[in-house]
Amino acid sequence: MTKHAAALAAEDALVAAPAQPGRRFTSYPPPRARGGCRAAADPGPAGLAARTTAGSWLDELDDDWMAKHPSALGGFESVLAAARGKQVVMFLDYDGTLSPIVKDPDSAVMSDEMRDAVRGVAEHFPTAIVSGRCRDKVFNFVKLAELYYAGSHGMDIKGPTAQSKHTMAKAEAVLCQPASEFLPVIDEVYLALTARTASVPGARVENNKFCLSVHFRCVQQEKWRGLEEQVRSVLKEYPDLRLTRGRKVLEIRPSIKWDKGNALQFLLESLGFADSNNVFPIYIGDDRTDEDAFKLPGRLHNTIKTPTDAFALAVGQFEQVLRSMGQGIGILVSKIPKETSASYSLREPSEVKEFLHRLVKSKLSGR
Repeated sequence: MTKHAAALAAEDALVAAPAQPGRRFTSYPPPRARGGCRAAADPGPAGLAARTTAGSWLDELDDDWMAKHPSALGGFESVLAAARGKQVVMFLDYDGTLSPIVKDPDSAVMSDEMRDAVRGVAEHFPTAIVSGRCRDKVFNFVKLAELYYAGSHGMDIKGPTAQSKHTMAKAEAVLCQPASEFLPVIDEVYLALTARTASVPGARVENNKFCLSVHFRCVQQEKWRGLEEQVRSVLKEYPDLRLTRGRKVLEIRPSIKWDKGNALQFLLESLGFADSNNVFPIYIGDDRTDEDAFKLPGRLHNTIKTPTDAFALAVGQFEQVLRSMGQGIGILVSKIPKETSASYSLREPSEVKEFLHRLVKSKLSGR
């Protein structure tokens, strides 16, 4: 077992969805807090040496991770070089990317400054919001009619309601809902989960139309496992639904072959880039559900031609193919190292905003 694999965070160890080959998304322990009651005590030579060793290991871990996933701000010129001469298409997650992660999901409000940054990007490049949230909820947060919106992890896609220079006749009316038949079941399970988890303080079930989210950010850690067991007990009666997880949230989705990666493919095809070798998708996201998108933005470029290509995609190696083709990048938003297929990283939404501003100011915006 490597240091990376051994460094699973407690949250992931306690409540984890069944692993999928090539899709393990391992969290790393957050940096140790400085100060506090124990900081004042004299650790003694042995304790000091232990702290120094641990700190050095964490620093080494962080340096190694950053070498593999450099900052998209620090490496901005490299991003520009890869995208030059191609049509940039921007895909953005919402929670943790355009807005900070908050305890109350309904309070994940987007700042006016971030909205201006997204509006600026949309003026120069086709832009889509791809979120696990219900599409209507995301639209009410973002409030930009010129964007494409893919809610419910890409199971509810709609084109712009306002004309922009990037929309085409076919794309304006784009609407994709591959899980429509599951709507009655989702509503039924929502009621069952709401009743079953009512006794767990802090637990909250969110209906995102084509999927459900059970938030446990406000639940005491010792109750996480019990909450997951309650959720699984409800889902035993619904074999057509599957359980996955994100950042302190359990996700219930239809068991169909559709995720954020498929949503990217659909949107690129709808925008007329199905046969193009001159498109450069950029996807920015912060959660493990975004890994499907990090691996798939170039799939429609005639890359999967043989069983070998399909196998490479299945085991999560598609990012290597994508990089060699120079047809897109994934950017992970995270303050701590995580196992990811993204090419670059940003630490928080404020850096996402800065990246978007730089992209607008770049020469690419004049394409």
